[in-house]
Amino acid sequence: GDHGIGAAEIPQASCNLFLCKPHDPDPAGLETPGSRSGGLGCGAHVTITDRKVALEFLKSNVQANLPPHIQPKTVVKELTWGQNLGSFSPGEFDLILGADIIYLEETFTDLLQTLEHLCSNHSVILLACRIRYERDNNFLAMLERQFTVRKVHYDPEKDVHIYEAQKRNQKEDL
Repeated sequence: GDHGIGAAEIPQASCNLFLCKPHDPDPAGLETPGSRSGGLGCGAHVTITDRKVALEFLKSNVQANLPPHIQPKTVVKELTWGQNLGSFSPGEFDLILGADIIYLEETFTDLLQTLEHLCSNHSVILLACRIRYERDNNFLAMLERQFTVRKVHYDPEKDVHIYEAQKRNQKEDL
């Protein structure tokens, strides 16, 4: 199918997020010594999430694809949009990456609630997606009510958009 943008294939019914802990000097782990984009860097502490039904598959992917010295810095954790958010501290992550997670309109409100809970005022969200239907634009409009959103990249060959979002500053809204 046309799902699975970027480094990993993400099942259609996935709630997969890649989350980096705050206060990492290089939250995306891209500046490892001797490497231009060496994956997870020395300082990154990463949580990779999905629904309960996909966790074993996700764990096996992490074990198969991450170098052994990086695996201890990576946690695989259950996350279903809008549910059991108390298992994550509010504003816990500096960087949230989501690929192809905008497709089921009935999940949009729960997805927004989840992003709102996981983000601090300094968190950055990067969403990679294709804009296939009007509902995809509707989600972006909903996101813009709570977050400042801007398109940071478009790949016309793959028809993939990457959006950056950050919580709106309450002072801006006054």
